[in-house]
Amino acid sequence: MLTSVHVSKTENSSTRSPSDNGMMDDRHTAQAKRRKYFRRIFKYRQMDFDFAMWQMLYLLLAPQKVYRNFQYRKQTKDQWARDDPAFLVLLSIWLCGSSVGFGIVLSLGFVGTLKFLLWVVFVDCIGVGLLIATFFWFVTNHYLKLNNKNFQEVEWGFCFDVHLNAFFPVLILLHVIQLFLYMPVISYDYFLSTLFGNSLWLVAMGYYVYITFLGYTALPFLKKTIALLYPPSLLILIFYCVSVIINWNLCKSLMYFYKYRVK
Repeated sequence: MLTSVHVSKTENSSTRSPSDNGMMDDRHTAQAKRRKYFRRIFKYRQMDFDFAMWQMLYLLLAPQKVYRNFQYRKQTKDQWARDDPAFLVLLSIWLCGSSVGFGIVLSLGFVGTLKFLLWVVFVDCIGVGLLIATFFWFVTNHYLKLNNKNFQEVEWGFCFDVHLNAFFPVLILLHVIQLFLYMPVISYDYFLSTLFGNSLWLVAMGYYVYITFLGYTALPFLKKTIALLYPPSLLILIFYCVSVIINWNLCKSLMYFYKYRVK
């Protein structure tokens, strides 16, 4: 009985056509994964919003735990990037809510608020994210792999996910907390206003760099990922010190920039 089963399996594997193997491989291509991902955006019931909210919470509290799930996804679904667009959908909702808040604080009106929303979503988040993800995709695959001949490669989709992960704390700090504190605390020309506002920027940018570093450190086939942490952190710290010394209120500059570009 065992022999017959073994023979039948051998015959099935030997009679499998190359086209069948090709079809199986096509399911794991970047294009197929991308197509499946965007199809799920229009299928509300297939998205796990509870888990996406859990990720957002832990990106603020303990971002290391979020990337453990990425490792689990690689083991179970053979991909590092998210296959569920729930996180992107929730992030878009946060962006819409904060944009309305900025429209009220800056007195942009309905049309101005709509322009502001389009700028924030398609330029600040997605557009900049595409550039950053492509940059890190190129750098990690060409310079940070343990072995240049290693068959594993950093997925571009994973690089974009890392950007979205790092962008969320920035959004909370600079588009939510700053929004509530701008008029009563940050909008003045006092040194303490500049110190407080610029410290928000320091924490936000520090979060972005740290979460980005954690993302690429989670990939076991990359080396020297510490280079993604210390040099950017040092540059951010120097910029912060200089801005505070010369009393340059970064939050006020951001508000002026936001108001100028929608006019």
